[in-house]
Amino acid sequence: MTQWYETLFANFAKTYDDEAFTQGTVGEADFVERELGGDRTKRILDIGCGTGRHAIELAKRGYRVTGFDLSEGQLRAAREKAAAAGATVEFQRRDATEPHFDREFDAAIMFCEGAFSLMETDEKNHAILVHAAAALRPGGKLLLTTLNALFPLFHSVKDFLAANESGTATDNLTFDLMTFRERAEMTFTDDAGKSRTIQTNERYYTPAEIRWLLRTAGFADVEVFGCRLGQFSRDHALAPDDFEMLVVARKGA
Repeated sequence: MTQWYETLFANFAKTYDDEAFTQGTVGEADFVERELGGDRTKRILDIGCGTGRHAIELAKRGYRVTGFDLSEGQLRAAREKAAAAGATVEFQRRDATEPHFDREFDAAIMFCEGAFSLMETDEKNHAILVHAAAALRPGGKLLLTTLNALFPLFHSVKDFLAANESGTATDNLTFDLMTFRERAEMTFTDDAGKSRTIQTNERYYTPAEIRWLLRTAGFADVEVFGCRLGQFSRDHALAPDDFEMLVVARKGA
């Protein structure tokens, strides 16, 4: 069965790169550099790399980067962009829910829901974290962003409960309070100009959940911050108004 994210990203590279939420690449790469202490000997894995915007930016700065994604369409655009930028990145087609590397990297990044939180089951989302941990050397860092469950709870829980005991729907959007899953109908135009409609299904996480998931996946230290487009920083404490969380986790020995 083809999942909604496979349909969306099959031919969506140009449109994706024009989206407002993809315009903070430079500042986000700055954060990665700070977390690595500017050490350009570090190897970086970009999980769910999409069109390669973070991987290419980091490679331009001198880092050794490998990026992988499930979508060949996104990877094709990533390779074209890297060639145009004169950046050397190894792009591969892989499924993040399957094993991929064994203690080969010093850092892994997963930004902008590149893989994690898009999966249709909690087990698949957890598998992504397990395999990310396996790809890192002991002490390696995972930097990720994910949807913040505090946001819909803080802003809309009264509306959800008033409309329906298990959630509510507004303009074809529902949020299930039992599973923390948002489902919506999304109509978009792909890069060929064809209009498509899909049913999305994304998982929001509480800070407590994300800490527990990462620790059970093999990470020793987990820190959670507020996520701001193009301004990733440890200075931003997580708040209910943050739509996403920024997470820094260190692999144990």
